[in-house]
Amino acid sequence: MGGLIAPSGAQAATPTPTAVTIDGTKPGLTFDGVGAISGGGGNSRLLVDYPEPQRSQLLDYLFKPGYGASLQVLKLEIGGDTNSTDGAEPSIEHTRGTVDCNQGYEWWLADQAKARNPDIKFYGLSWGAPGWIGNTGSGGHFWSQDSVNYLMDWMGCATRHHLNVSYLGGWNERGFDKAWYENLKSALVARGYGATKVVAADDTWDVADAMATDPAFKNAVDVVGVHYPCGYMSDFSSCPSPANAQALGKPLWASENGSEDADGGAPAVARGINRGYLDGKMTSFINWPVIASLYPDLFFSTDGMSIANQPWSGTYSIGKTTWVTAHTTQFTKPGWRYIDSASGYLGGARTNGSYVTLKGVNNRDYSTVIETLDATAAQTASFTVKGGLSTGNVHVWSTDLNSTNPADWFVHQQDVTPAHGTYTLTLQPGRVYTVTTTTGQGKGTATPPPAAPMKLPYADGFETPATTTSPKYFADMNGAFQTVACGGGRTGTCLRQMAPTRPINWTDEPYNAPYTMMGDGSWSNYTVTADTMFEQSSTVELLGRVNQQGRNNNGLNAYHLRVSDTGAWSIDKSDTSWHFTTLASGTTTALGTGRWHTVALTLDNATLTASIDGTAVGSTTDTSFTNGRAGLGVTGYQTDQFDNFALTPGTPTTHTGPIASALPGTCARPTAGTSGAAVQLWACDGSAQQVWTRTNGTLTHNGKCLDVTGGGTANGTPVELWDCNGGANQQWAPQPDGSLMSAQSGRCLDDPAGATADGTPLEIWDCNGGANQRWTLP
Repeated sequence: MGGLIAPSGAQAATPTPTAVTIDGTKPGLTFDGVGAISGGGGNSRLLVDYPEPQRSQLLDYLFKPGYGASLQVLKLEIGGDTNSTDGAEPSIEHTRGTVDCNQGYEWWLADQAKARNPDIKFYGLSWGAPGWIGNTGSGGHFWSQDSVNYLMDWMGCATRHHLNVSYLGGWNERGFDKAWYENLKSALVARGYGATKVVAADDTWDVADAMATDPAFKNAVDVVGVHYPCGYMSDFSSCPSPANAQALGKPLWASENGSEDADGGAPAVARGINRGYLDGKMTSFINWPVIASLYPDLFFSTDGMSIANQPWSGTYSIGKTTWVTAHTTQFTKPGWRYIDSASGYLGGARTNGSYVTLKGVNNRDYSTVIETLDATAAQTASFTVKGGLSTGNVHVWSTDLNSTNPADWFVHQQDVTPAHGTYTLTLQPGRVYTVTTTTGQGKGTATPPPAAPMKLPYADGFETPATTTSPKYFADMNGAFQTVACGGGRTGTCLRQMAPTRPINWTDEPYNAPYTMMGDGSWSNYTVTADTMFEQSSTVELLGRVNQQGRNNNGLNAYHLRVSDTGAWSIDKSDTSWHFTTLASGTTTALGTGRWHTVALTLDNATLTASIDGTAVGSTTDTSFTNGRAGLGVTGYQTDQFDNFALTPGTPTTHTGPIASALPGTCARPTAGTSGAAVQLWACDGSAQQVWTRTNGTLTHNGKCLDVTGGGTANGTPVELWDCNGGANQQWAPQPDGSLMSAQSGRCLDDPAGATADGTPLEIWDCNGGANQRWTLP
């Protein structure tokens, strides 16, 4: 393993070793913790629907001390019934004065986090808000007394859930209003929440300029929180803060950072945690998001600590980001102090890597976190311990980020006894290390089950209570779909869209009507059916073959059956820019309000058929979308109801032929017809070796399935032939742009670097629409 301990004075691996003095009498700023964000877009939505024991395993990997990421801060979205990146979080107060503290799944998640780590800190922030806020009609005005009152109602709900909110922010990435923050601070004190610290402004460093010139505003703000100070979706190699921010005397935080892939983004996160303090004196790093527990066709579907997007199978993968985070969180606690003189860049050069040292509140323990991610050769670092800190044994943990083998991540590598308080570490490139006097660390050993497609038929009458008020597997994209007592004279429980007015939006999509979706993206031929009841004059919709969503809900590839209370109906398709095309339309007998009717959309290859109350009212043909999940919606902010949701499978179809790349003259072929044979790119030759059979979401050759090796989800995982087993790593969802998405990971079949040479091995990679990811299928 990399990173060996050598006795002091041993031959250095590099001519420029680093000498570090760890002096316990020279502390720096107070460490506020490393955390992550649940929200900003429904990223943890599917986690609550995972079966046991997998749900508890995932929660342990996130929050349990000495097990996984061991997060120290959990930032929660304060729901506003509106899309906030990859989904919408429900509000506790859809209408003024009617508060329901059981809305959403954030309370459940916070409770689970606290049960595992009673010391975890909670932080609340709004992305959007219900439409009644601001008294300006549709859309509302966030910077108002209404929103301050709304946050106080949310704080009251937190109290009812026995949660202590340590930090509270304003409006995510939408600037700031100084008077509003002053009012927020006053309201917290007046309502008995004076211990809750105000964070501003969850945006840019501009807030520091305003605080420097306005004493009242400065006094109202306890923490300066800035987003992406290391750059957005960058390598996080530089994380500065302006001098005027550091001069405020307030804690500076990277209150949102990350937006990085669970595996591929781990190096950036490791740099950012260290360099945020080294470059900008930021004492907290909060990763967005906490977990990728959302459907694979959403834009940021692989970002977070781990990936958990198949609650029906229970499968998941623990990302490298979990383990680089653990290198800090398992060896420190909020309240520890940085030691500035024992923090810096190895050999004085940023490209060699960075190190930070923190000491415990007992003034004896310390931990040094080191990253060598940009180094190209081994190097040494010599440490001398003094100032009352322990000179006893140190424990060395390491993660090799160049390795794809999980056994090389977060390894207890070696213990060493310093000689007269001195020891030397040999550091290999591409690693994260922690050297510590503490104990109690560990690496979770839970193993997930294999991936599998969600099978049809499927039905939900909304009578079986789910863990939250959202029905199982349904992910809201706008609005808020909640189970309630049925109206229209029907007994039992139904699904109702709860937001009666357009919310204050965070995203900027041109079409922002409420809809919710569920299921497996590899589904092809099926009928989606639901009973509907119009509470007022409006239009409901059933969605079919829902696949790729545009970034921040700025479009959706899907078919829509729309039915109005007037009897008007249409079959429409939308794309990832929210361009709608009406494929068929008509009018039947008026359905009226307050009465129940059954609507159905059948998708049978290219034929799309609409039915109302058991009678087919029209059909059309279209070949734009071949697969995707199902959904329900309302075309405006009306409170309509749904019941007896059902999905019935159609007839599978089979096509035979080559898988041809958009790169001219090249096709996919296996090296042999046996399990384990690599799938490669070769010149198209019409041979039987290049013939595949496509049936719904599977591609087979010689009776074997196109398979993502080992069920892997990371960029660069190869593909091969394997015995067909129904796993989601053998399910492929063709996209309208010609790409072929793995139903398990949300990554696309990829020809590395667009190579055209015979024998180029194919793999999965982040979907990017490039020619090397576009395929003509049989």
